[in-house]
Amino acid sequence: MVWGAAALPLIILIARIVETSLETVRTIYVNRGHANLAGWIGIVKTGIWLLSTGIVITNLGDYWNLFAYLAGYGLGTLLGMQIENMISLGHVIVRLITPADPQPLISELSTLGYGMTRLEGSGSFSSTVSVILMIVPRSELGQLLGVLSTRHPDVLYTVEDVRNVKEGATIFHKDAKSRILGFFGL
Repeated sequence: MVWGAAALPLIILIARIVETSLETVRTIYVNRGHANLAGWIGIVKTGIWLLSTGIVITNLGDYWNLFAYLAGYGLGTLLGMQIENMISLGHVIVRLITPADPQPLISELSTLGYGMTRLEGSGSFSSTVSVILMIVPRSELGQLLGVLSTRHPDVLYTVEDVRNVKEGATIFHKDAKSRILGFFGL
């Protein structure tokens, strides 16, 4: 009998985790311009939402159902963000700002396959700075940030999402084989 009482809140919890994860991923796809994929995810997500919400509304006196519904929302949001990080869809723009000579940094990043544009500017705390702009596949961002944090810790960087990139533009100059071999240090 105890299992029967726990079954409904457990079903609600799992449904809400799945539904909210899908909503988080769907929102990210909408923001990145993937309307068709977002639409299909929205259909599935709405079906799950209707079923889980209907169960809770028809059993408002059961506080475990309400708790499962609310907990599923929070856990689903966290899971959806983790799924988005694993998918690594799209590109980001990375802006590097350094008052030091940027040539060693540019040389190192070029050998790793990153394309970049260098601009000169002035800052309020230094006379001149170099600003390096890069469009990077999101899947390569972790490697780039690892290089920056270990080998160039004084470089200031910002990362922003890119909604669209020109079709056919070459922004990362290593082919997949070179990237795979480079991962293993070959």
